[in-house]
Amino acid sequence: MNYQQISDLESTYNSGGVGRRPVALVRGKGARLWDSEGREYIDCAAAHGWANVGHSHPKITAAIQAQLETLVAAPEAAYNDQRALWMQELAQVLQGSLNWPDCHIQPSNSGTEAIEAALKLARYLTGKTKIISTVRGFHGRTMGALSVTWNPKYKESFEPLIPGVQHVAYNNIEAMSGLLDNQTAAVVVEIVQGEGGVHAGTTDYFQALRRLCDERGALLIVDEIQTGVGRTGKWLACEHHQLSPDIIALAKSIGGGLPMGVTAWPKRIGSFKAGIHGSTFGGNPLACAASRAVIQVVAEEKLVERAAYLGGWLLDELQALPSKQIREVRGLGLMIGLELKGKVTPVLQTLAERGVWALPAGLNVLRLLPPLVIDKTDLEQVVTVMKEVLSA
Repeated sequence: MNYQQISDLESTYNSGGVGRRPVALVRGKGARLWDSEGREYIDCAAAHGWANVGHSHPKITAAIQAQLETLVAAPEAAYNDQRALWMQELAQVLQGSLNWPDCHIQPSNSGTEAIEAALKLARYLTGKTKIISTVRGFHGRTMGALSVTWNPKYKESFEPLIPGVQHVAYNNIEAMSGLLDNQTAAVVVEIVQGEGGVHAGTTDYFQALRRLCDERGALLIVDEIQTGVGRTGKWLACEHHQLSPDIIALAKSIGGGLPMGVTAWPKRIGSFKAGIHGSTFGGNPLACAASRAVIQVVAEEKLVERAAYLGGWLLDELQALPSKQIREVRGLGLMIGLELKGKVTPVLQTLAERGVWALPAGLNVLRLLPPLVIDKTDLEQVVTVMKEVLSA
């Protein structure tokens, strides 16, 4: 099918809730994408951050194929070998990254579901209802996750959302201290705000926030949905700040391309009562097999270290661009934002015409989230194209 056939057919049935670019992507391999007309792109979006190990990685594909022939879905009410092994392997990573002695793991199918489980757990364990999130924070589109998301454009059409949620300035411990009290169940925060413009908090802020939550009896929820699995040059972005949260949410790249969400927490804070929370497809053997392969690939190919090296190099190169269109370049690992002096959409369109597929993060921030397997030569080409486009 050509572009017109695909777009006409999909437009006949789609809900209209998501805007689409005039491109039909039909194939991906590694850090490359191809559209229906055969045009090739360097992928600097990783499908909104889920393709950390790249597209169609042979080990992920092999794990999925083998499990497809064995057992695709199994209810959480029954034990399963793939789920058990996946939990063990993921727990070992989390315990090392977060200094947890042990942990509980609640699987689901997406980041927004992982946040929902975190919010439910916080209210369940503390008996409190107040939740604090941050300005520019983005945590998902279901009613609970949307409530802790800040941007009004995502929320106004669906209000009233869940009660008891307040937003406070990000990376501002004084503002947080004025709002966080002993009636607070949890604080939800990102280490780097992705959708909010690629803004990173400081170590002083996160360490002070940890102390503040402890003092006032609130649980600290860290959203690692976009920053996790090596994206920022650490397995979890928390590690940059020696931060040990009470609850973390993972998704996107943890499933290797299959839908998966994870809510995890140390056993010391408690657990759900049997029957109070669950998911029909959460922790299905197919997704668990894919995620096990992701964990293996990240370790074997040293993708965390690769993200740290390539991200540092790319940040330096972009900060050196002599463009009057750029206000600031910021980021951590292979998660980089270029704040522009004008709107980002025309720049994204021109980049795509030149073979670079990138993302927005708001109206004027260009976001780069390339697969961690990307070759340095591809990033060199991206820098060359960026220089030409932003100098035009």
